[in-house]
Amino acid sequence: RAIIEGIDLDIFEGEILFIGGGSGCGKTTLLSSLNTLRPPLTGSIVIDGIEIAGASEDALQSVRRRFGMMYQLGALFGGMTLLENVRLPLVEFTTLSPAAMDDLARSKLGLVGLAAHADKKPSEISGGMQKRAAIARALALDPPIIFLDEPSAGLDPVTSADLDALIVALNHMLGTTFVVISHELASIFSIGHRFAMLDGVRKRLVALGSPTQLRDSSDDVWVRRFLTRTPTGDS
Repeated sequence: RAIIEGIDLDIFEGEILFIGGGSGCGKTTLLSSLNTLRPPLTGSIVIDGIEIAGASEDALQSVRRRFGMMYQLGALFGGMTLLENVRLPLVEFTTLSPAAMDDLARSKLGLVGLAAHADKKPSEISGGMQKRAAIARALALDPPIIFLDEPSAGLDPVTSADLDALIVALNHMLGTTFVVISHELASIFSIGHRFAMLDGVRKRLVALGSPTQLRDSSDDVWVRRFLTRTPTGDS
């Protein structure tokens, strides 16, 4: 069953792109294709010049080192410290010495404000800190692209705003491209360079551009309703 069809989307180097839409619109499906977990049925996906649709496992492993991934609930390993979680990609994909891995992992935790918590387990820190630790792990191999899946889910407004500020700081400091799956309008408008909106009924991309411009001048009624939280009146 086709969830979304005919997606034509360029993601630009150094931007913060939000992908959103109503429930069941295909956000997770699209993300699963972008991060190589679910190959598209047709079409092509090119990351840094490498075609990933139909690529060999060796080619996919090469491409996966070009991006980091933060899952909605963080997906940290509960039996490991934060340092060990961030260190894991370095163990898997580099030949650095243990001491160098530790130093690099600590530096990534420092980037997200968690240097003092390196030896704690995920259960010993807050949900917002877990999200930060997951971002640190995503940064471990210095990828040019980071995928974030619902980073603000389950967070209070202040913690969510702090996470937004961290994303902007990392974007400015490192030049990292962020692709964020979210329907949090506060985040979309405050830090998103562009917003790509999917529609589950039409099964396609229905809007792409500046969040503010889409909200104020889109000729698509559904797009304007979504971005202004306007009820349909059908309830």
